[in-house]
Amino acid sequence: MNNIQSTPTGPVTIVTGAASGIGRGIATQLAEAGHRLSLFDISPAVEDLAQTTGGIATVGSLTEPDDLARLVETTIDHYGRIDSVINGAGHARNDELLKVTDQDWHDGLDMLLLSVVRMARLVTPHMQQAGKGAFVNLSSYTAFEPLGMIPVNSSLRAALTSFTKLYAEQYAAENIRMNNMMPGYVNSWPEDPAFLAKIPAGRYATTEEIGKLARFLVSDDAAYINGESIRIDGGASRSL
Repeated sequence: MNNIQSTPTGPVTIVTGAASGIGRGIATQLAEAGHRLSLFDISPAVEDLAQTTGGIATVGSLTEPDDLARLVETTIDHYGRIDSVINGAGHARNDELLKVTDQDWHDGLDMLLLSVVRMARLVTPHMQQAGKGAFVNLSSYTAFEPLGMIPVNSSLRAALTSFTKLYAEQYAAENIRMNNMMPGYVNSWPEDPAFLAKIPAGRYATTEEIGKLARFLVSDDAAYINGESIRIDGGASRSL
C-alpha cells in the first residue's frame, strides 16, 4: 500500500483490530478520506500500517482494560480529540455448543462485547465535550442468524446488538451515535465452496467494501442513522 497522507484538520478516528483483514481495510478507507488515525492491535504490524497511513499506533489487547485506556490516552495526547471509533474484533474461540468452556465464554465476552463497552466508557466523555461523535462496531450477520459452528460469536454479537440500541437511545440527544456493521463472508478468510453457495451475490465481500461502509457510518452523511445493525453480506442472510 502506498503512503496515504491524512489532512491536518481531518477527523480523528480510532480503529481497533486494525493490523489485518477487515480492520486494515477500514483503516485504509478512512485514511484515503482524510481521517487522522489512531490504530490499535495486538500485532506489532499495526505500527507499519500507522506509518503508511500517517497515523499513530498502539500495541495491546482488546481484552485488557489498561491497554484500551492507554490507547485513548495516547490518542488524546497526540490529537487532542476523538471524533469516531471503529471497534473491530476477531473471532472468539468456539466449539460444539455444550463443549464451550466457561473460560471460552468469558474470553469471548471480553473480546466481543466488553471491549466495546469499555471503549464507550473511555471515549464518550470526550465526545460529549466536543458535542458529537460516532461509534461503529464490527459485528456479524450471525447476530440475526446464529451459526452452530460459532456459538460464542453468534451469542455475543446478539448481545452487542442490544447494547448498541441502548447506547444509541441514551446518547442520541447529545449527537453521539453508535451503529453495527454485520458482514457475512469476507475475502480476508479462505474461500469455501460450501459458504460461497449460500451467497446470492456469488462472491465474498472485500475488506475495502466493509471499509467504505464504516467510512460512511462515521461521516455526517449518516447523521440520522443511529442504533442500527446493518448487514453487508451479499444477501446471504434470510431473516427479515
